[in-house]
Amino acid sequence: MRAGTTLTRRNVIAAAAALGAAGPAWGAPRQATASSRSAFAYIGSYTDASTPAGHGQGISLLRLNAGSGELIPVKMFANPSPSWISIAPHGRVLYAFNAIDSFGSDKTGSVTAFAIDRSTGELTLLNVVSSCGRDPAHGSVHPSGKFVFVANYGSGNVAVLPVQANGALGEAVDVQQNQGPHGAERPAEGSPGNFSISDHDGPHAHMIEADPTGRFVIVNDLGLDRTFVWAFNVATGKLVPADPPFIPAASAGAGPRHFAFHPNGRVFYNLYEEASQLAVYDWNPQTAATTLKQKVTTLPGYAGTNFTSEIVVAPGGRFLYVGNRLHNTIGIFAIAADGRVRWIGEEWTRGDYPRNIALDPSGSFLVACNHRSDQATVFRVDRATGRLGFTGQYLPVGSPSMITFLG
Repeated sequence: MRAGTTLTRRNVIAAAAALGAAGPAWGAPRQATASSRSAFAYIGSYTDASTPAGHGQGISLLRLNAGSGELIPVKMFANPSPSWISIAPHGRVLYAFNAIDSFGSDKTGSVTAFAIDRSTGELTLLNVVSSCGRDPAHGSVHPSGKFVFVANYGSGNVAVLPVQANGALGEAVDVQQNQGPHGAERPAEGSPGNFSISDHDGPHAHMIEADPTGRFVIVNDLGLDRTFVWAFNVATGKLVPADPPFIPAASAGAGPRHFAFHPNGRVFYNLYEEASQLAVYDWNPQTAATTLKQKVTTLPGYAGTNFTSEIVVAPGGRFLYVGNRLHNTIGIFAIAADGRVRWIGEEWTRGDYPRNIALDPSGSFLVACNHRSDQATVFRVDRATGRLGFTGQYLPVGSPSMITFLG
């Protein structure tokens, strides 16, 4: 769900924007070099290219101080409303998925490819291509590095883009339109008094990513209440429906948003936005067959409206974190040996509408991107208990959509 003045979901993107080249330094220029005591990060921000208009300027390059957790601004790169950012497995190319409907004669969203200087974090524009649909909400890179996937929320379709030798993108080799009946308008399960009613009016692809083996591609569609599963041909980039071709929502109207795998590759976690529900499935990496074995609320004891946002499994697979928007917390779960989860607490984000949360490469810090309060906050992770402690570190950044780290 995109932040706005009401609880309804995204309106169709209305404003146009042109892609800018690398922008001026954000504040005073800083020298940034990789070291054992820091890590580079990138925050995407909604700009005035989106509806509702964002306050951001594009992509912020930051350096995380590994001792204090401080996020230090380094440079800003102009880019129209990157709703998601993914980095290639080799760490030398960054892809920004731009939530616009103004690119090219077909008026689509776009995907920007940037080369990364790993010593400085600097981005150099490679090219921009159509996302083959409206309002891309998410994208990812296949484990082989040969293809980029994009989920177009506004038009409810997904596309496969080939990666060229230098990391630039080619025109789509496959586009698939999500199909099926609309999901229930209101979630059947969830918190009492929950009015998270939105966008069960047609297909809305919310996330696309390969499973850990790279053999299958998974697509969450909020509007259709389905998680589509595709067999992926890594030679051609074609998507073929798996058998069965989709996983129904864990409850009617739940609204599948984002998902994650356990490090063992055999447990699949699906986060449902409108029911504020987390479902745990056994996953067969050979066939993509799933078995639902648990579903839990992300807000035990809460009454009212909430939209979940992000799901993160900690390195080692002992803990899991979810973002709760409106409730403005990070839910903390312990993971048992069989993959089932147990709620152990929550932490206030110190901001409004945490659209995204992410762990740094070491697993020592968790960052929350608070969309409506125009800032990101940093928490230290207790690796023994999974608990979070606020570091006191705030980063002012306009309309942050998400953060990712350069590993």
